Amino acid sequence: MGIKTDFIIKNTQGLYCPYGDFYLDPQLPVHTAIISHAHNDHAKPGHTQVFCTSPTALIMQLRYKKNAAQYFTTYHYKQTFKIKEVNITFFSAGHILGSAMILMEYEGIKYLFTGDYKLQADATCNPIEFTETHVLITETTFAHPQVKHPNPAKEIEKLNNIQGNIMLGAYALGKAQRINKMITDYCPNKKILVHHGILPLHTLYQKLGIDIGLYSPYNRKLIKQASNQYIYLVPPLTFNSYQNAKNVTRIFASGWKNLQVNEANSLYISDHVDWDDILLTIDKVKPTLIWTIHGDGQKLQQHLENKIEVKILENAY
Repeated sequence: MGIKTDFIIKNTQGLYCPYGDFYLDPQLPVHTAIISHAHNDHAKPGHTQVFCTSPTALIMQLRYKKNAAQYFTTYHYKQTFKIKEVNITFFSAGHILGSAMILMEYEGIKYLFTGDYKLQADATCNPIEFTETHVLITETTFAHPQVKHPNPAKEIEKLNNIQGNIMLGAYALGKAQRINKMITDYCPNKKILVHHGILPLHTLYQKLGIDIGLYSPYNRKLIKQASNQYIYLVPPLTFNSYQNAKNVTRIFASGWKNLQVNEANSLYISDHVDWDDILLTIDKVKPTLIWTIHGDGQKLQQHLENKIEVKILENAY
């Protein structure tokens, strides 16, 4: 029957599929939403019906309480369900716990929506699982040939060379749990203290059987003892509010250069694909058409010119 060029339409609510009458990670409340993962730029509160993985539902309920959604319907990875005439299957995106790539099949054509995804190893979530598709709808957060994410283990080992206490900024969901586990594994002499804003998510991960490593709740007296080699793991707002913190080395874990607070102690750890990983994904899923979202798809469009058609659905966040 051929690819439907209007299978996904961007409107004021977000990305809409008229053939299934649902939205993908909508930005405003809608009747039917399919949520790829629980980061708050993808999982908004107030929807009537949400389809997602079980961990995503639990995280949304933890964060948004009664406003999370009126109804949740959850599915395991590779469990197919139908919304109207569209068959839908979740595949692990490797981004955070519960993150899913959303495979949609309609009239024999497959459309794969990646959400946010990564290929690097992460002990705190399922690894990415590729599936072939006709149309790849991919994020392009770091879709630039100059962006090459370093080895995360080598990055985290940098913390071993820092004497005294460290204030380490990380996003509370996904990144904080990954960082906690990596410090436990690669920096055994460091002791982790966790900010109260991160603790509920740590607890939820552990209830779901995820080993996130060793940690203790933040203790103000301990962090003042520089000889103890503590790492105080904090969310971005707390990190930014202590720009002049004394007797600690401030570091922020991110793939973004502008979020590194000093060149001497950078920590480039990203939960997104870099340029090479996007190209590898394309090779794995074998699309005949690519639509880009969440970032800048122009470099990808230029790189694949005369090879695969690239259509830019969103050219900014």
